[in-house]
Amino acid sequence: MNEVFSSPMAKAVYVAGGQSALLRQIEVTQGAVWKWVNGVKKISPVHAVVVSEAVNGAVKPHELRPNLPTLFPPPLPEDK
Repeated sequence: MNEVFSSPMAKAVYVAGGQSALLRQIEVTQGAVWKWVNGVKKISPVHAVVVSEAVNGAVKPHELRPNLPTLFPPPLPEDK
């Protein structure tokens, strides 16, 4: 199965089993999750880590906050 997602946060919601399931796991409001999914508000660095942990790493913090490469460096390309 190869799903296409509009954003890394949308993928996290899918993996978690929906917005309600995710918000219960990470203890935030439904409004916060909705804002993150719809790009109204950026997910905080703390919540980026918590969301990644909630979905067992299916979405990484650097995917949720690519604008913070110092805090969440993307993986290095493998040497060939």
